[in-house]
Amino acid sequence: MAAHHDHGTVPHRHDHDHAHAEAHDHDHKHAHDHGPGHHGHHHGAGRWLPLALALTLGFAAVEAIAGWWSGSLALLGDAGHMVTDSMALGLAALAARVARRPASARHSFGLPRVEALAALANSLFMLLLVAALLWQAILRLTTPREISGETVTLVAFAGLALNLAVAWLLTRGEGDLNTRGALLHVLGDLLGSVAALASGLVIQFTGWVTIDPLLTMLICGLILASTLSLLRHVVHTLLEGVPDHLSLPDVGRAMASIDGVRSVHDLHIWSLGSQRTALSAHIVLTETGRWPTILAGLQQLLAERFGISHVTLQPELPPAEPVVFMPRHSRPAHDGR
Repeated sequence: MAAHHDHGTVPHRHDHDHAHAEAHDHDHKHAHDHGPGHHGHHHGAGRWLPLALALTLGFAAVEAIAGWWSGSLALLGDAGHMVTDSMALGLAALAARVARRPASARHSFGLPRVEALAALANSLFMLLLVAALLWQAILRLTTPREISGETVTLVAFAGLALNLAVAWLLTRGEGDLNTRGALLHVLGDLLGSVAALASGLVIQFTGWVTIDPLLTMLICGLILASTLSLLRHVVHTLLEGVPDHLSLPDVGRAMASIDGVRSVHDLHIWSLGSQRTALSAHIVLTETGRWPTILAGLQQLLAERFGISHVTLQPELPPAEPVVFMPRHSRPAHDGR
């Protein structure tokens, strides 16, 4: 990180203060990670999410087989939509467990970026799936083929019922962020199931098979929208961008407003993982004797107002005013010499 590179240029008189800031931050972070919100998240999502993921993935396999057997791209597309949502949630849950592993000598931050890497792999896989489905849909538009409308209708209806059941199951959780995210994905799956069901009914009662590739393109649009949104977030995280919910100028001004802080510079904010934000900054003080109090105030501000618990702060004194020599003729008029 650029902020850590800057530390090497700071005078040695601040090393003790910097170590104090790191140690204080470690204690604060430890308390934050094991607070009530942490346990609530585990119990809320942990109780229902694994069952919801298992049901969704299991039926996605059934839907994929039925789509291949019946010749319906819409069923295959809906299966792909269910798989992408399930993989995203499953990988996030798995990566969240891995990310809780403690830091080591080799990985000093721990492994919170595993979640971003898993999401990146999932996004790239789904882009390939969308490209394949769109290519097949275009081929189907030019050369239609026979589709078993009854099979498509039956399987799509079962998928719609399953998604409704999973949505109801998730509403029985404790409403944590992970469960609410899963519920949004399931609602997207509902739209895909409705599209596949519409395709089956149209083919069954009218024989118009062109509806299947057309609705497949619609389902691909749903997959592409969610995948590109996820991919944008992942790339932003891997490039160590400022999290979307934070403003670097707002955070800097809030820090500079703490009593005893003269200015803030070399401010960096980045995401370690989806639930963990890091910050580093150089704090120019009015006087070093007040640093412990100022440090506590900054950490409280960053944790309570911005949700940033992993903080590295480097205290500094303002540079001394240089001795300036000016030409004799430029002296003020009241100078009698």
